[in-house]
Amino acid sequence: MSLLTLNQVDAYYGAAQILDNVSLSVGRGDRVGLLGRNGVGKTTVVNSLVGVATIRRGTVEMGGTRHTRLRPFDAAHCGISIVPQGRRIISSLTVRENLMLGAATRRPGRWNVETVCELFPVLRERANTPGTALSGGQQQMLAIGRALMANPDLLILDEPSEGLAPVIVDHLVDMLKSLGESGTSIFLIEQNIGFVQEVVERYYVLSKGRVVEEGRLADVSSDQLRQHIAV
Repeated sequence: MSLLTLNQVDAYYGAAQILDNVSLSVGRGDRVGLLGRNGVGKTTVVNSLVGVATIRRGTVEMGGTRHTRLRPFDAAHCGISIVPQGRRIISSLTVRENLMLGAATRRPGRWNVETVCELFPVLRERANTPGTALSGGQQQMLAIGRALMANPDLLILDEPSEGLAPVIVDHLVDMLKSLGESGTSIFLIEQNIGFVQEVVERYYVLSKGRVVEEGRLADVSSDQLRQHIAV
């Protein structure tokens, strides 16, 4: 079953077209990567799902429901949680309050404040601290924990390793692999090739707003992947 399918999607910001005839899919149990240089439209794929970018042609299916016009909350209601680039932690809220934002959809499942804090113990220790007072790595844990609070079938992460120390990236790799093995589908938008190779099984490459390559990670080398993100 497909949890997310983009079918021949053209997406725009105002009059500027960013995505051109983009088709991709993430099924139940999948771990899929989206690669590409900066500025090729990777984040626009995410923004198309929450109505920030406008879809003018093509369709999006989420959780078995087809959409042509998407509202900000549709993805969450369809079982898709997004960890945005830059984390977007709410500075006026504590760690606990930021986590509770993710529970707004009230989807049933195993993730709650207690289980998220078992996954990321530092969030329990800093529960009453303003979210933006955490380190970069801790804020990324908070952003992922907040997304898990919605009990998603599919977790989308946009450049989660950006600006993080290697030891934190290694922790995220282990966590995402564990999530995938426990049944949560993963869609990873990332430029860290080592991270991608550790986590995902299939990949798409985006260039100038178009999907130019797709396949299985096992069938390509690190050098072949790096040519798609080299400046």
